[in-house]
Amino acid sequence: QVQLVESGGGLVQAGGSLRLSCAASRLTFSDYAMAWFRQAPGNQREFVAAINKFGVSSYAKSVKERFTISRDNAKSTAFLQMNILKPEDTAAYYCAARLMLASTSRADYNNWGQGTQVTVSS
Repeated sequence: QVQLVESGGGLVQAGGSLRLSCAASRLTFSDYAMAWFRQAPGNQREFVAAINKFGVSSYAKSVKERFTISRDNAKSTAFLQMNILKPEDTAAYYCAARLMLASTSRADYNNWGQGTQVTVSS
């Protein structure tokens, strides 16, 4: 069974930066699209960013030009660099994996991590 373990969350002031990591195991990482979703209390889990097996990325409008998704196939790890953080970015961030094709829909992913909390203070 695929395992995804997120790390790198924490408390940061508005305008600051964080880098999330997602370490994957029990899969051929280079064959998988990787994505980040987030969920704030009372809200649905929403798409943040995705990167396909070829390194092509896509972003939610709310994070475009502030967040960057990347992957290191040699280390089976995906990253989310988050800059110019805002209080509205506060949420639990989840890593997801999907064989072959990237998607912006959470329903298309059947492999999830446990999440890492990001809190941005104003």
